[in-house]
Amino acid sequence: MFKLIRTRIHQGYKTCNYPGKEVTLHPAFKGLPRLNLNCDQNIVEKCAASCPQDAIDPGTRLIDLGRCVFCGLCERISKGEFIRFTNNFELAATQRDHLITDGNLPDIAANAKKRFKDLFGRSLQLRQVSAGGCNACEADTNVLNTPFYDLSRFGIQFVASPRHADGLHVTGPVTRNMARALLMTYEAVPSPKLVIAAGSCAISGGPFRGSPEIIPLETLLPVDLYIPGCPPHPMTTLNALIRYLKKDRSE
Repeated sequence: MFKLIRTRIHQGYKTCNYPGKEVTLHPAFKGLPRLNLNCDQNIVEKCAASCPQDAIDPGTRLIDLGRCVFCGLCERISKGEFIRFTNNFELAATQRDHLITDGNLPDIAANAKKRFKDLFGRSLQLRQVSAGGCNACEADTNVLNTPFYDLSRFGIQFVASPRHADGLHVTGPVTRNMARALLMTYEAVPSPKLVIAAGSCAISGGPFRGSPEIIPLETLLPVDLYIPGCPPHPMTTLNALIRYLKKDRSE
């Protein structure tokens, strides 16, 4: 016991004080991109042609964050003249079309459903469902339960049973083998309930988009919150949940 107490004193307080204090991620992190809409069309078309996810529309000069895997190839090809990835981890949206952007996203706090804020603003229980993913999204989601992030201090927890949950946190592309299990899990969650699509695969199918073995999540369930990334950074998920459920950063 004394050894544990001594270790705790030596380590000090490890939990980040976000959102009370802003967090700056490592410079290598690729967050919200900024697009130069006045860039030379040839550069735009080269970026669009090279994108492995077809996330760039050369006509509108916008990027689909729901498809993007943040590989940074477009930034390297354009040498930052067309696309530049910032360190901003605030990437979530409440509507799918909001993710098709030039780098400006609507405030999810202002677009969140008020009834969810009223119901789950102080307590939210989520059932995580991996619908055929590679486990990267799940791994970064699990990090939120570590002392550094301490998700439970916000009243948000992941639970084992959908009957104890307020909603689903879906990761991975929905494979045909997982579709029925996902629907059964959703039906077991008491109403009212919310659905969160986390990661490129859950939002758009990711690298598996267009495969006959993939069923788009939106055709099965109503999605309330989209969290882009491949995988989404823990801070992106934390920010999305807090902003979606709280009225402002001080709550």
